[in-house]
Amino acid sequence: MKNTMKKTTAIAVAGALAAAATVAATTTAAQAAGTEKCYGVAKAEKNDCAAGPGTSCAGTSTVDNQGNAWMLVLKGTCEKITGGSLTAIEE
Repeated sequence: MKNTMKKTTAIAVAGALAAAATVAATTTAAQAAGTEKCYGVAKAEKNDCAAGPGTSCAGTSTVDNQGNAWMLVLKGTCEKITGGSLTAIEE
């Protein structure tokens, strides 16, 4: 009885994790379709992934408006943001 309960719980957890991963991947792809990378506008530790030299991934920028740190914004809005650039800004 206990083994059956453990297996059922494990299967339910695995199923829930797989469903969550599918939803996350779909949401990310849909969001990316209408967005662009905007450099120089992220607050410290609020950048999106792969910012560039000195940062390894999301949340690793060290100062506000770091030139090589980017975040996704709606297409067409980056250059309307003070300091925003579609290309990395040399430090």
